[in-house]
Order: sequence, then C-alpha cells, then structure tokens
Amino acid sequence: MSNVKQKITGADALVMMLDKMGVKHIFGVCGDTSLPFYDSLTKLEHGITHILTRDERSAAYMADVYARLTNRVGVVEGPSGAGATYMVPGIAEANGTTIPVLAITSDIPVAGRDRFVLTECDQEALFKTFTKYTRVTETPEVVPTAVRAAFNAMTSGVPGAAHLGLPYDVLKGELDPEEVWGDGSFGHFPCRRTLPASEDLQAAAKLLLESEKIAIICGGGVMHSNAVEELQAVAETLGAAIGTTISAKGTITETHPLAMGTIGTNGSTAGARDVLREADTLVYVGCRVGSVTSEKRTNPHNGEKKILHIDIDPKSIGANYLTDVSLVGDAKATLAQLLPLLATTESKSRLTEWGPKAVAASKVQKKERFDRYSQSNEQPIYGERFVTELQKSLPDDAIVVSDPGTPTPFLCAFFETQSSGRSFIFHRFHGGLGFALPGVVGAHFANTGRKVVGVMGDGSFGFSSGELETIVRYNLPVTLIVLNNSSFGWIRAGQDRSFGKRYFSTEFSTTDHAKVAEAYGLKSWKVEDPNELAATLKEAFETDGPTLVDVYTRRLEDSEVPVTAFLG
Repeated sequence: MSNVKQKITGADALVMMLDKMGVKHIFGVCGDTSLPFYDSLTKLEHGITHILTRDERSAAYMADVYARLTNRVGVVEGPSGAGATYMVPGIAEANGTTIPVLAITSDIPVAGRDRFVLTECDQEALFKTFTKYTRVTETPEVVPTAVRAAFNAMTSGVPGAAHLGLPYDVLKGELDPEEVWGDGSFGHFPCRRTLPASEDLQAAAKLLLESEKIAIICGGGVMHSNAVEELQAVAETLGAAIGTTISAKGTITETHPLAMGTIGTNGSTAGARDVLREADTLVYVGCRVGSVTSEKRTNPHNGEKKILHIDIDPKSIGANYLTDVSLVGDAKATLAQLLPLLATTESKSRLTEWGPKAVAASKVQKKERFDRYSQSNEQPIYGERFVTELQKSLPDDAIVVSDPGTPTPFLCAFFETQSSGRSFIFHRFHGGLGFALPGVVGAHFANTGRKVVGVMGDGSFGFSSGELETIVRYNLPVTLIVLNNSSFGWIRAGQDRSFGKRYFSTEFSTTDHAKVAEAYGLKSWKVEDPNELAATLKEAFETDGPTLVDVYTRRLEDSEVPVTAFLG
C-alpha cells in the first residue's frame, strides 16, 4: 500500500480555503488564465455559487453591495491583464468605504515574467494603493497562507479590501492538503471588536453629561458595526439630535423624533444645518468627518464646539477638527460601554428638552422647502415630485442602491426612511458612475428577501447597461429607475453654479432606456407625466421578474437642488 499523500492543486486549495472562510457567492468574469480555478469550482464539493457577470468592475460593485448587506466578505474574481485593471475601480471604492471585498485575479505563469507574455502586469503594484493586503503567490504552498492573511486583514481593525493574484502555474501546481485550514470567523466583519481605554470612556461620559445641546452625526461605520440599537439608546438617553452622513442614511428611522436626516453639503436641508449650529457638543460616530460632512469645515468651524469623536480608525480622529475626547474603537462595542455611564437621573430628563424641539423645528422647515415642488405637475418631473411618488409606492423595508449624481441629493434630503438599518446604499468614496445597476445584483444574492431597487441617472446607466443581461439571465425580481435628463447632471450643475453657466461637454442625446431594457428582456415603462409615476412605480415593484422605469426628470441646474457645494 502506497504511503504517498494525495496532492491537491493550488486552484483546489483556493476553492477549499474560500469555502472554509464561509464564502457563499463569487461574482466574476471568465478568462483563460482562470481556467484552473474554474475547473476546481466545477469538480470540487463546496457551498459556493459563482455569478457570471459581464464586466469586472460591475462584479466588484456587486461584491461590495453583497458585503454591506451580509456583513460577510464579498468576493470578485477575474483574469489577468484587462480583467485585473477593470476590477480596480470597484476595489478602490470598497476599500475607501471600508468594505471587505476580496479581489481574486489569475495571472500569467511565474516562468513567463519579463518575456512579454500577453496580459503581464505588476498586479501587486496595481492593487497596493487600494487594498489593505495584496499578494501574488509564487508557489502553490503559499496559497492557503495568503488566503488566511487576506481575510485577517479585511475583517480585523479598520475593514477594507484585499487582493490575491494566482499565476497560472501556481493554480496548476500541487501542495499537501494539510495546509488547507482556516478560521471561518474572519469571513465576517467586524471580526475582532476593539474598545477604547476605560479612562477615555469616563472622559467622554463627563463631556456629554456636562453638555446641554448634543447632536450626534453617524457615518457608515455605525452600520458596518451593526451599532444601530446602541446608537439610538445613547441618543435617547441624552435627548441628542441624530444626523447621518450620506453613507449612513437609514441608520435610524427618519420618523424618529430625534432624527434630523442627512447632514453635509449634499442632501442636507437648512433646518438640519441649523440644528448643528445650535448644538454646543457634536459627537461623530463611525465617521471620517470629511469635506462633505463638515461642509468644508464651516459647520462647525474648528474650535467652535466641543467634539467627541468615536471611530475604529485613529487616523480619522483629529484630521479636520480639534477633538476634546477621542474614543478609538468599534462603534457597537464602544457605545455599549458608554451607555451605562450616561444613564443617570440627569440624563433621563433630557429627552424632553433641546433635541426633540430642535429636530421638530428642522422638520417643519424641511417640509416647507419640500412642498414647493413635491406636488408639481410640471414637466420634466421635479426631483421632489419623484421622491413623493417613490415614497408612496416603495415597500417600507426595500433596499435602494443609488448612484451618485442626480438621485443622491433628493433621496438624502427628502425620502423619509421608515425603518432602522441598512436600507440605502450610496457610492460615496470615489463617486464613480455605474454602481447602482450592478449593485442590485449583489443586493439580491445577499438573500435578504426584501425588494431591491436601483436608482441612477442616465449617465450612470451608460456605464453599466451590459449587466441588464445578467439581471435577465438570473431573472432577478429587481426594479431599476433611470432619472433621464440627457446630461452628466452633477458636473453640469457645477458649471452652472461655479463657472458662470459656461456649459461644456456635459450634455448628450436622449436615450429611450425603456426600449433598451425591453430589448434585453425587462418589462419597462417610460414616464413623462408626474401623475402617472406612482401607479407605474407600484406596478413595477409588484411585477415578477426584472423591471425598469425611465423617468424624464428636470436637470439639476434647473432645480432648487439640496446641495450647498457641487465641487469638493
């Protein structure tokens, strides 16, 4: 009887490691250097489903949205050369938004380097700027080690993206199966929660209990950490107003008496800005406090208010403001530790004081602003009227994936979320177009059982329309809404506001997106009359299978858009 151990290939090891890490879905595009990986996915037993897409960038966006909704690592794969380069925009966005997405690329054989083999590029250099960890493996034996290191990097500390490059000969080479082991807990995030020192927590409690007018601004880190309940409990204990960044919209239901909605230059309203101006203490949670959130450091001005900053990333704290107390730690764990320190007789009386009154006044102001156009029958359709009809028709627990540009400010300012938690997903860090259309695919495979809707401008539609075929092939029950105004609206509005209306290269011809979608196999509608919008949206949401609604909307430069600065 032979004592020779059965070997496995590098590709086998990769599939087995991903399975051990709890990966359930991979989004990707086939390529010749990836054939060993595909063969292992075919022949081995595992719990992974592969979703074939039409573009690696779109596949990365799908993995990003999937990760946000599952709190599991999203995985995207693609071949060498163009496959790797196409993937970079999606990986850059995920890493910048602190979302764990693993980019897996195949590569030319190690032996072919510097011999002008087709598709050769330095993949580690390509991904280094946009990941927490990148590694091109040199031998099959390194594959399991690299997978473990990538998952550890993605889900520990500040979450982020990682990249693994697998040369063709590494995928076909052999190693011992005993090397294939892993800790599946690293497949979820946050994997290891961190806490600030007890003396820092005491200092934070003292600051808050000595304050009279507290406003909390939460960023996307609150939802990444699943800290919604803890945030709401702290706010209610203090009677503090709650505002969200764009990335955090929906963290707390916007019908809550302490919820003032979105803050910042994009998607905020005058009333919400007034609440921040009135506050004497600001608490930033899971938020970088960048240029949009701080309105370019004008609300507040540096040194104007007391500031408590809670974030898992120490580099974000003190970057833009002098901070009175810093708490470096996971949002959920930190807020849970802070809460009992605040639950005093004094704090319990605050809920009837400044916060609810200030928020109520801000909502009256917001409604007055919104109602100027929310019932308008003018054509093209106002953004406010679109939000009105969407609010009537959209299920309360729906997931909305939105592109930047035209949809964002109107949805952020005026759509009132009816439940707490992840309901809106925006592409915020790099602002690339073409996110929402593939994003709904990732949202569907996250298996939430909720209605999924993608909202985009017509500029964004042009970036990723090829994924309509993916949506139809899988017969996904998603709805796409295109706001059609024949322009790159955000840039054109910037020319309008800041460059004397000297418009240049921001306008294109009008596309009948309903016909385009119909050609792919979606049931589609075109809406020009605002009075037809609610019924059309309702029918689209209730239709089995994929649908698209093409809505002819007013351009941003012709609107009173809720944006105080179009240029960063």
